[in-house]
Amino acid sequence: MSVGKKYNYPNQLSIFRFFLDSEGVRKNPIPFHKRYFDKLGDSFSLKIGFSKHLILSRDNEIVQYILVKNQKNYHKSKFQSFYLSKYLGKGLLTSDGDFWLKQRRLIQPAFHKQKMNMLVENMNKAISAEIINLKENEVVNAFPAMSQLAFNFVAKSLFEFSISEEKLHRIKFIIEEVQKFLVKEIRLPHKALWFSLSGQVKTHLKLAQENNRIIQEIIEERNSSNDDFNDLLNMLMETRYEDNGESMSMEQLIDEIKVLFIAGHETTANALTFTLHFLGRYPEVQQKVFDEIAEIESQTDNIIEQLQKMVYLNAVLNESMRLYSPAWITDRQNVEDDIVGSYKIKKGTLIGVSFYELHRNPKYWENPDAFIPERFLGEQKKQSMQYFYPFGAGPRMCIGAGFAIYEMCLAISQIVKRYIVKSNTDKVEFNPLVTLKPVNVEVSFSKR
Repeated sequence: MSVGKKYNYPNQLSIFRFFLDSEGVRKNPIPFHKRYFDKLGDSFSLKIGFSKHLILSRDNEIVQYILVKNQKNYHKSKFQSFYLSKYLGKGLLTSDGDFWLKQRRLIQPAFHKQKMNMLVENMNKAISAEIINLKENEVVNAFPAMSQLAFNFVAKSLFEFSISEEKLHRIKFIIEEVQKFLVKEIRLPHKALWFSLSGQVKTHLKLAQENNRIIQEIIEERNSSNDDFNDLLNMLMETRYEDNGESMSMEQLIDEIKVLFIAGHETTANALTFTLHFLGRYPEVQQKVFDEIAEIESQTDNIIEQLQKMVYLNAVLNESMRLYSPAWITDRQNVEDDIVGSYKIKKGTLIGVSFYELHRNPKYWENPDAFIPERFLGEQKKQSMQYFYPFGAGPRMCIGAGFAIYEMCLAISQIVKRYIVKSNTDKVEFNPLVTLKPVNVEVSFSKR
């Protein structure tokens, strides 16, 4: 839209304060964000240079406006479209505009509920195979265990059981290494020249290319196979563009699979880790989950029906993701000048949305730092869902949200059926990378 050339922005964080805090922000921006919000309000701005502005917000009205109501004027920022695409290619996560819409329409049917229901038996078998590997009667770091479980689960859902352990481990290693370097690039832009001259960019681009080759080999093996497969790869290979009836190119298929690996594995591992912590800290909640599962299984053997009845377990997962949202932040840039709330903003303004802070904003949540699953039950759930963004919102809401919920419900239900979970961690630590990664969350599993 066209607005006057006199712009106004939220309360401004001084550039001097920002530079004083910059090293701490690089390590963990969340405590600093909270401090700024508490001082400056639910949105604040930072002026960079003479005319560039950045806004960070935990205001639900602003979030709804840029992600839903006027989303066409807000594209992904350079952080997502440039830095991520350099290593991940042009998949759903990194693309924008008409190309993104074309890909979304192509891939969406593969994640339709009926399609996901077809995968559930394989999903359940894959999770069972992973859970028997959990160490019993000793304190373990939950994240590596859940990361391994989630990664293997996603791999087997993508490729059923047709991929070697060696290739799996290599893909996992590359994804983790590239992500760590990607975060350094984003948080330390002033070191861009050094990263390039020292060969670090080249090294990680080579790793990304190796990942492409491994995934291409898997696809080529599938193309030459006469076997029938019931997995996501098969669904993606069978999709056709509406305009020309053609399938995705090899390059595009590789890019979309990389996105599914990262989005489907790490965010789920994070959420499972935080949820295990809460189950271990609140035995009465864990008992309620166990009782619900036992009651459901006495009513039906059908896994789909069981998943649909896991109301309390879903509430526990939602409350865990409210407090520690795996996708803890996102950003957009406006294509044209706009009015957002009471602010007139210039085109090209970078707007960051802190889901972590919005999910703890006392304006929307009573006793916001407490773990209360009942927020997501009955009438309370309607209120809570207005301010809850574990998978984003609007047309760009995570395409695999249903898949992730199925995966987490199956994993937690199987763990709680077999084990009593105890948490040895008083205060949760985390590292806000591309996703909110748990740090040193220690739990133990004992036979129930």
